[in-house]
Amino acid sequence: MLNGDAFSTNAFSIELGKFQVETVRDVSGLTLEQDVVETRQVTPTGELLIRKQPGARRTGEITVTRGMDKSTAFTDWIKATLVNADLDSARQNITISLKDAKKNTVRRIHLSNAWASRWQGPSLGAGDSSTATEQVTITYEDLTIE
Repeated sequence: MLNGDAFSTNAFSIELGKFQVETVRDVSGLTLEQDVVETRQVTPTGELLIRKQPGARRTGEITVTRGMDKSTAFTDWIKATLVNADLDSARQNITISLKDAKKNTVRRIHLSNAWASRWQGPSLGAGDSSTATEQVTITYEDLTIE
């Protein structure tokens, strides 16, 4: 791949704790935000002075869309929070690795203390020929990019 070229494909992988998540179709919502603190003051001449500065960093959420397959590790992790209410053991660090056309990792995004906060099953229809997918909303405490 030449320098400056955009990714030729959307190749990525997701590691949840110690295992790789299979059959991921889509990851959305990767954002890094922080609050903006606005301070208003009046100068000695009576002029309004507005200053903005960075505030606290915000936590976030991503949505993972994946195929309904026989993989149990990711499903067990989802159940740990949403069914068993065991948030302490369910908190995991997640790494999303972005890859180039040759499958070399070019960037990693780390989500700290992540847990599944929502699960949505597939839309089922008798005449529908699309694949069955599930969506999982994952809440995390911090995001770092390397």
